[in-house]
Amino acid sequence: MKKVSVHIVTYNSDAFIVDCIESVMKQSYPIDRIIVVDNGSRDQTRQKLQEYREVVTTIYNQDNVGFAAGHNQAIHMAESDYYLVLNPDVILHPDYVYHLVQTMEADSGLGCATGKLVFKQSPDIIDSTGLSFTKSRRAFDRGAGQTADLCENKGYVIGVSGAAALYKKKMVQDVSIEGCFFDEDFFAYKEDVDVAWRSYLFGWKAFYCPQALAYHDRGWKKGARRQMPIRIRRFSYINRYKMIIKNDHWIYLLRHLLPIVAYEIPGFIYFLIKEPKVLGAWWDFLLKFGSLLRKRREIQGKRRISFREVYKFFE
Repeated sequence: MKKVSVHIVTYNSDAFIVDCIESVMKQSYPIDRIIVVDNGSRDQTRQKLQEYREVVTTIYNQDNVGFAAGHNQAIHMAESDYYLVLNPDVILHPDYVYHLVQTMEADSGLGCATGKLVFKQSPDIIDSTGLSFTKSRRAFDRGAGQTADLCENKGYVIGVSGAAALYKKKMVQDVSIEGCFFDEDFFAYKEDVDVAWRSYLFGWKAFYCPQALAYHDRGWKKGARRQMPIRIRRFSYINRYKMIIKNDHWIYLLRHLLPIVAYEIPGFIYFLIKEPKVLGAWWDFLLKFGSLLRKRREIQGKRRISFREVYKFFE
């Protein structure tokens, strides 16, 4: 039987972490290890984790090192065949892991899989069935907002949301760049999208399995963008450009120039007028530019499939 470890990164997650861990412990498929990385929580998260110290391996970081670095810590500690990357605000159906392992074991080309994620408050509405990309280089949760019973068809997707993603160890090792699966230059936001794009370039497939069900209580609701800390809004904004530098191809950037420009110009005007502080993220981009180019060379040097095969997923 293949070993599965579950990895959770927390940051002020005391409202969710108990239900999340309990749902992991109730999985019908045996879980080899639960690893929680706490990024310097200031609420009651650490106290609640202490209640599970006999069944959960916990890493306590002094500061918030980010989602990407936190999960890389867990990956480096794990010794399993599969890693379930899980948000603390997700509750798994008892058969979630079972269905995903069965799916991935049936297809050796699969590097990752996701189940049907629905909103906890509205379980008849889809949160995510994977990822989708547009020609404007935007990424969305596939199926988000649709009625759940309309998303019953399993199939290949370009990637999976990091909220409840099962990754194969072999793929994680294969696509890691400079020893990291998730790019720590991203800190948080879109690191799962970056992994999806990179993994597809390397020839790995992703799959959506609707039989696996999970409930997601998103921390930032639609319309609450202004409540997000400026630092997080900056990462959410600039990480898209980091992905483009690392993974994109100039020929397809030119082919898709119209939808890109149609998105970029209104977007830049919006930030310039409404959220000018977000544009300060370009300083971080410039500081990281050399690192991004270095990673790009490694990624493109290891690419195994044609760009035509990749861009067929860009809608």
